[in-house]
Amino acid sequence: MSDFDYDLFVIGAGSGGVRAARTAAAAGARVAVAEDRYLGGTCVNVGCVPKKLYSYAAHFHDAFQDARGFGWRLPEAPVFDWATLRDNKVREITRLNEIYGRLLDSAGVRLIHGRARVVDAHRVEVAGESITAAKILVAVGGWPWVPDFPGRELAVTSNEVFDLAQLPRRFLALGGGYIAVEFASIFNGLGSESHLVYRGELFLRGFDREVREFTREQMAAKGVRLHFEANVERIDKVEGGLLVTLTNGESLEVDAVLAATGRRPHLEGVGLDALDIELNGDGTVKVNERFETSVPSILALGDVIGGPELTPVALAEAMHLVQQHFGDAPPAPMDYRNIATAVFCHPNIGTVGLSEEQARKQYGAIRVYRTDFRPMKHTLSGSEERCLMKLIVADDSDVVVGAHMVGEEAGELIQGVAIAVRAGLTKADFDATVGIHPTGAEEFVTMRTLSRR
Repeated sequence: MSDFDYDLFVIGAGSGGVRAARTAAAAGARVAVAEDRYLGGTCVNVGCVPKKLYSYAAHFHDAFQDARGFGWRLPEAPVFDWATLRDNKVREITRLNEIYGRLLDSAGVRLIHGRARVVDAHRVEVAGESITAAKILVAVGGWPWVPDFPGRELAVTSNEVFDLAQLPRRFLALGGGYIAVEFASIFNGLGSESHLVYRGELFLRGFDREVREFTREQMAAKGVRLHFEANVERIDKVEGGLLVTLTNGESLEVDAVLAATGRRPHLEGVGLDALDIELNGDGTVKVNERFETSVPSILALGDVIGGPELTPVALAEAMHLVQQHFGDAPPAPMDYRNIATAVFCHPNIGTVGLSEEQARKQYGAIRVYRTDFRPMKHTLSGSEERCLMKLIVADDSDVVVGAHMVGEEAGELIQGVAIAVRAGLTKADFDATVGIHPTGAEEFVTMRTLSRR
């Protein structure tokens, strides 16, 4: 490797790229990273971090109302100031950007500001330099995609929605995935009239059906206006804002439209096409178990390879990649089973393992244990919000193969349950675990009554 300027050159300083750079440097590799936008990638700047901060802000709407049943009286009606949230978010992201810079610097990784382009199997060009590396890692992540319809330029994407000049009185999210569902809830909680438009009959395709239906009912009860089996036909600028014409004949006048219609690999200008690097059918980069592309010295990980588009997955891939290429004992291939995830809509969704539909297909005979209830908090708050918890059990082995929750702090709670599912624990193990009372979480170890097979 001494014939090259670096042992590893990373294109993209997002979660996966930074983790790979730091751990490779810790293993003794000479590493450089190129980034043309912002340190920390999508998650830190226009993804999980600001989204969770805005979700927290939106939850206060319910919290102020819920407090009344516990004896709290506010002297006057709470007033939300969008600019305060937005500007405080900017300061926090700036702080995190600086931390990422210091992490790279302290690890001895060279940071180059610019969009790197792969020239050949061992050479990149960036910021006027030509640099060689034994291995080149492409970790450029994804980029929002907006479908082609008249007025598409009037919509914003998740790159811009956090920094709107003012809070929209009327907000529309187009799409049925994480981003659309979360932002429909967030803006509803912040006080906007909130619409969600999705071409399918129900959002969050791929999640457990009962979870999706329960979430639909809870979101609607909170005031989100759901428009299924419809799409945006056109958007027109009008005096009062934006006139959105839907394919089902509806017309909605709103102040902002978020196009959350999917993300695609951010490969433009990276140069992989010139090397004929093989892609998957969906345009993501095809890699093997060692994260090698069809040109073995060029590696890829994260959203760009088409796996679960989750920050912890990119971090885990980075650790595996470094162990494979710079470690003494290469690990087993990355295991993508039983990866927990959360959707920060209101109420939250937390899930790990198989949905009921997937489990029936894979195991045939299963047992389903489920409960939905009004949490103890709401016996005094007056809220009608309910919580759903659900366990999926393979009948022949008694192993819990799926756990799902819709309710307050579902993401926080499901993380612990994910350890049990990952470890292959049985329903008998869950039943033998003494619950913590009084909590909603204890329902996961006290569900004894079989709901259905």
